[in-house]
Amino acid sequence: MSVRLSTPQMFRQGTNAILDAQLRVGETSLQVSTGKRILSPADDPSGAVQSLEVSNALAINSQFTRNADLARQKLSYEETVLQSIQDNIQRVRELVVQGNNDSQTPETRRHIAAELRQRFDELLQLSNSRDANGEYIFAGYRSDTQPFTRSPGNVVSYAGDDRQRFVQISPVRQVAVGDNGQDVFLDIPEGNGTFVTGLGAGNTGSGSITTGVVTDLATWQATTAPTDSYTISFTAPDTFVITGTNGFNSGPLAYQSGTDIQFQGISVRIDGQPATGDTFTVAPSAQDSIFETYTRAIQALEQGGGSPQNSAALHTDLGRVLEQLDQAQLRMNDIRARVGARLNALDTQADINSGLDLQLRTVQSSIQDLDYAEAISRFQQQLTGLQA
Repeated sequence: MSVRLSTPQMFRQGTNAILDAQLRVGETSLQVSTGKRILSPADDPSGAVQSLEVSNALAINSQFTRNADLARQKLSYEETVLQSIQDNIQRVRELVVQGNNDSQTPETRRHIAAELRQRFDELLQLSNSRDANGEYIFAGYRSDTQPFTRSPGNVVSYAGDDRQRFVQISPVRQVAVGDNGQDVFLDIPEGNGTFVTGLGAGNTGSGSITTGVVTDLATWQATTAPTDSYTISFTAPDTFVITGTNGFNSGPLAYQSGTDIQFQGISVRIDGQPATGDTFTVAPSAQDSIFETYTRAIQALEQGGGSPQNSAALHTDLGRVLEQLDQAQLRMNDIRARVGARLNALDTQADINSGLDLQLRTVQSSIQDLDYAEAISRFQQQLTGLQA
């Protein structure tokens, strides 16, 4: 049984065939011009879904790369500031060594103290450094708050916190982008880092005490609690006794200027001639700030020297300052090492992210990209069919 078509039906079918052929030619032409095989989800639903997933992964990886670049900028700037802080501390140390020399006069020591005040101001400015985004780099989480302020008497207070900010540089990895001011400037061990020495307030002799060294750390830790302290008391110009809050008692010992005094795993030295009744103290190190160390140096240089008693106090105070400056430099070295490790981690992650980006783009290309030879051949066939 044959089907008979009316003339209008035949005309519509012919027109539709031409329109379909034109549509296919247009689609192929657009594919060739864009280089993309999938122009809409209807072209390849499964491929379109895969392509979207890869595009999302590329966008996320790109964000991680931008995060890493931001972290690198922040850490590089912090490293520069830390170098400036170390230069500042080194200059202060040179000035303290100069001021501790017996050839100095009260007047020349005041000149040295004047430069120390300038170095104090410089350190305070560095502690309040801000990055290119205007964020304080040593404020912890409170990066919009100035961390350090000074009140009369060079008393510096900290308004930041003790936390660190982190930036996500991969789905499973974060990197710290700063160090809080508590860790950098404030929590510096006193003295030599294990114990701190000092003069009795009422000393009248010329004796001064060194900062001392640890000879047996295990013995010190086993016999001395963090709250324990020791007093070296002179019962006569040539005799002293060491007592401790933990019950330690050395009994009478002979004194000779410049001779090491060893007890409880440590060694100290007293120089000069203490008077009867003079005392010297030894206590476990607590925490001190760099600002307090600078202030102690300034006060010692402005007030010390002159009489034998004042000279003894000056040498003891400045000896302690030198040890704490060394502790501050050790802290800066530690912080800079951490920053360097983070920068190395960023370099490693940058290589990983770059490799992932290349891999994802290769996958996306295999899904989306057009086979030009096949498409051009198809385009020519479609044109021929349309012209026929």
